[in-house]
Amino acid sequence: MKQILVATDFSKCAANAMAYAMELASILGREVCAIHAIHPTEGINNSTYNAIFIEDYYNNKREALKEWVGTYTEDSKYQNVKVTTLCDVGFLKAVITRYVEKHEVELLVMGIMGATGITGIVGSNASMVVTKIKIPTLIVPLESKFDKVPMITLATDFETRLSAIDVNALNEMIKAFGSAKMQVLYVAEKTDEQQVQVWEARLRDLIKHTELEFNYIPDSSALNGIMNFIQSHETDMLCLVKHHHNIVYRLFTRSTVNQVMNKSVKAILILHE
Repeated sequence: MKQILVATDFSKCAANAMAYAMELASILGREVCAIHAIHPTEGINNSTYNAIFIEDYYNNKREALKEWVGTYTEDSKYQNVKVTTLCDVGFLKAVITRYVEKHEVELLVMGIMGATGITGIVGSNASMVVTKIKIPTLIVPLESKFDKVPMITLATDFETRLSAIDVNALNEMIKAFGSAKMQVLYVAEKTDEQQVQVWEARLRDLIKHTELEFNYIPDSSALNGIMNFIQSHETDMLCLVKHHHNIVYRLFTRSTVNQVMNKSVKAILILHE
């Protein structure tokens, strides 16, 4: 069965992301795997443990993860959600990548502090993960709570072609939520009316289970346009498309996705081209 993968560092942010993921799994009919990455040097120089007893340290971490997950599996409303755990040694990106290569992961969920800043072990990795791992990733700020029928806003430049996996994930969410409408946001200084009609038709062909409401914001800054829109319009989940630019672009331009992640209190679904 397809899975929702939740990265945890046992923080409040991770707990909020896990609660969000459990709600999603219940609605989507998915399994959940809670994953914790043990830093390669963690425990070796610990005052209690040394290299000889490092396996004991790892086992204690694995038991701690199972205990942490138990808070959710013991809740009767999640009795139909199968939850597994994985506590592996390595950097977070490597641990997630290894797992994704062997399992059918539909969605990765991570928690961050949100508008107060990206902090914590998981939070500090969120920007790196959405850049390096090309699977749909849901970033859940601490302030964001699950809504059974969320208002979804897709911010797009229209020219980016979403991957088939990401389109399918978005369609399945919309269908499961029973969303009557999804907002589509386009931010640019100028809009070509003829081209807009082509873009809208193309997007309607991709997103089939809900009505699309198109919104056009005249602004030279995508970040400002997006933030102003979600502050003035009902939005529970903001969808952004991550562009995988070359290294020259990354050296000189901060990603709009990363900037929004650092400012928004809304859940952010990162899709990929």
